[in-house]
Order: sequence, then C-alpha cells, then structure tokens
Amino acid sequence: QVHFVESGGGLVQPGGSLRLSCVASGFTLSSVAMSWYRQAPGKERELVASITILSRGKYYADSVSARFTISRDNAKNTVFLQMNSLKPEDTAVYHCNAARQIGGLPLFANWGQGTQVTVSS
Repeated sequence: QVHFVESGGGLVQPGGSLRLSCVASGFTLSSVAMSWYRQAPGKERELVASITILSRGKYYADSVSARFTISRDNAKNTVFLQMNSLKPEDTAVYHCNAARQIGGLPLFANWGQGTQVTVSS
C-alpha cells in the first residue's frame, strides 16, 4: 500500500528556513515524478514544486520560485523541500505525492498526514 510520511515542519519566523522530508513506500519512487503540495486553511490544495525522476527537470509555483528548492534521493525513497526566506503566506500543511509527469496531477489517492509549516513572528 502506498504511504507518504512527511516531516520537518514547525514554527518559524518570517525570513527563516525549514527543510521538509517525505519518505515514500509502496511503489517504486525512482519510476515517477514527485511533487510537493500545500493546503492553507480555507483554501484548496496547490502544487508547490515538482521534480522529474532523475532530477533534471524542476517546476516551482511562481509564489515560491527562487525561495524553495526541491530535491530527491531515489535510493532512500525520499523527497526534500528546502524552504528559505519564508513568508507568513507560506503557512500551510505540506504534503508530497507522485505524478506521472512533472507538474501533473497527483498519482495516488492516498495522502500522508502532512507536516504543518507556520510562519509567524
């Protein structure tokens, strides 16, 4: 069964940094693109960043471009999201999922519990 376990969130001041991790299981991570999503209270889930199988292609939402960096370690079934220069509007629950192609729709209906990121002074 497909599982995602996200971690690394927390409370951080504006301008701070966090590094999120997502450990995936139940499928071959090295055969799919991977993405990070976020959902803020009262808002729909949005795509934040996406990465191709061999990390040669990356996509970022305009709102996070130049501040966030997505990476992956296929050997460890793990995807990362380095978040710098955090803003209050980055506050959300962050999730990961696979995709058939970079920036594509989520591949699996299963979602992990996510990791809460709160940016506040």
